[in-house]
Amino acid sequence: MRLLWIVMGCWALAASAQPKHKGVCWVGGREVVTATQVQAAKDAGITWLSQTPFGWQDSAHSPLVQSNTGTRVWWGESDEGLMVTTQLARDNGIQTLLKPHLWLRQGWPGDIAMKSEADWTLWFASYEAFILRYATLAERSGIPIFCIGTELQKTTVHEAEWRAIIAKIRKVYSGKLTYAANFHDEFEHIRFWDALDYVGVQAYFSLSSQEAPTLADLREGWRQPLAALEALHKKCRKPVLFTEIGYRSTRDAAREPWRWPQATDHVQQSEQAQADCYETFFQSVWNQKWLAGVYFWKWYPHPGHRHHAVDFTPQQKKAEAVLKKWFSL
Repeated sequence: MRLLWIVMGCWALAASAQPKHKGVCWVGGREVVTATQVQAAKDAGITWLSQTPFGWQDSAHSPLVQSNTGTRVWWGESDEGLMVTTQLARDNGIQTLLKPHLWLRQGWPGDIAMKSEADWTLWFASYEAFILRYATLAERSGIPIFCIGTELQKTTVHEAEWRAIIAKIRKVYSGKLTYAANFHDEFEHIRFWDALDYVGVQAYFSLSSQEAPTLADLREGWRQPLAALEALHKKCRKPVLFTEIGYRSTRDAAREPWRWPQATDHVQQSEQAQADCYETFFQSVWNQKWLAGVYFWKWYPHPGHRHHAVDFTPQQKKAEAVLKKWFSL
């Protein structure tokens, strides 16, 4: 018994000694990525990139998942683009996480739900083909972490089907696995965390409903999510990855961080509000022992890109200085 505790203690020590992922969600655009653009990420202290190829569904009730592999796919989301970006990152000492998403022509992936058992069978078969394709690409490219799905909360109640998919992924992919669960009403209810290596969370928690919250208000906003995340970590005994987190550069950045800029009318720009949300994350969350790392949404590789004034990116804004400061420690 004493030997068991020693072994477990050594495992915990080794796990805690792993460098945290200092990550960003890399935008796969139309243009070819260069080593200079990857070097710019490295200069900001970034050590991990997540890359996002897409699959398509016509609607939340369609049982057909289509891989986006045609001639119209953007270079950064193509197989070639994913592999070249991975190699350029590796050449600069940056690791990559491959994180396929589903894009609905109407709706949000969390709405995906079939209307019959027959359609559920078709959907899982279709999704399995889609995700195994990218798991094989991840193995071929030497990508160390693969995300098996993102915010598919009405599908993840089908535990047996997801466990079967995980088992098949393990047969073609030798790296670590995670799933990116929505922060609201999903991450605490996943029943197959034990089959994965990381608990993945899309961490768009609301931090304050106030118009101009202070840093103290924002730290208080993290209190309840941190308690829930720590409890899940203790239950699953798995490290937690924030597979996404992000804030717009608007005055209400902390209120509903998940909202897209174009979904918000009459917003007021505020680089300071975004920077305060970044600073509060690093003060309140970054040093939690259960946190394996973070991926900030989002980072454009092309410096000539005309960033939206209220976009999620921290680039060329006050939040970039905050990220660089903490990632460089």
